[in-house]
Amino acid sequence: MATTVTSKGQVTIPKRVRDLMGIKSGSKVDFERGPDGRVVLVKVGKKASPSRFAKVRGSAAKGMTTDEIMALMRGEP
Repeated sequence: MATTVTSKGQVTIPKRVRDLMGIKSGSKVDFERGPDGRVVLVKVGKKASPSRFAKVRGSAAKGMTTDEIMALMRGEP
């Protein structure tokens, strides 16, 4: 499935590929280079949920004990 690069460096993703990958208008895509040097088109999905550390960042109050902070990290009440 060959396609032509425009003077602006743009290409049209063939419909068969868009349908296969679920790419619609407004979808985000990325290009990743594989270990063999090939460049692969990847549909960018939703961001991964934040880590448990990111979720509690800024939640610990001054003077909390280590046990209290650990409980906060575990999601314990």
